[in-house]
Amino acid sequence: MAGLQNSVTIVGNVTDDPELRFTPSGLPVVNFTVAVNSRVKKGDQWEDRNDGFFRCSCWRDMAENVAESLQKGTRVMVIGRLQEQKWEDNDGGKRSRIEIQVDEVGPTLRWATASVQKSQRSSGGGFGGGQGASPGGTSWGAPAAEPAAGGASWGAPAPVGGAADDEGGF
Repeated sequence: MAGLQNSVTIVGNVTDDPELRFTPSGLPVVNFTVAVNSRVKKGDQWEDRNDGFFRCSCWRDMAENVAESLQKGTRVMVIGRLQEQKWEDNDGGKRSRIEIQVDEVGPTLRWATASVQKSQRSSGGGFGGGQGASPGGTSWGAPAAEPAAGGASWGAPAPVGGAADDEGGF
């Protein structure tokens, strides 16, 4: 059960509308950031604490579903795997960031309601409606979206189009 060793679950609010893009081979990918906050009691008062901003990536059918379903401010639960992205910026400096490769995402129903509709699209075989499937339908993970050399900054969305964006690997 090696996959259980790198599992993360977060609950927070989407900070901006998810950004849907396509790799050169036509594979849909969406990126969004989730702000996670907690409340702590200080004496008689409650205080909000920012626990962090977490960049998330979804692929294939899930990417299109997320782009159609979530928007800025939506409270979501995200389950996925941590993955490090590495690239060189325009000045030749080595850059990296940790992001969540999303396996499951949806709105929380603690303070809201949702109406769920089954999606009609399907991009191929594999478990979960095609999300994470390789052309042979046997891969369980999503391909790594390695930012291309081009000066992506820590707060900017990762450019799509590097060799790791092909459909064959993690």
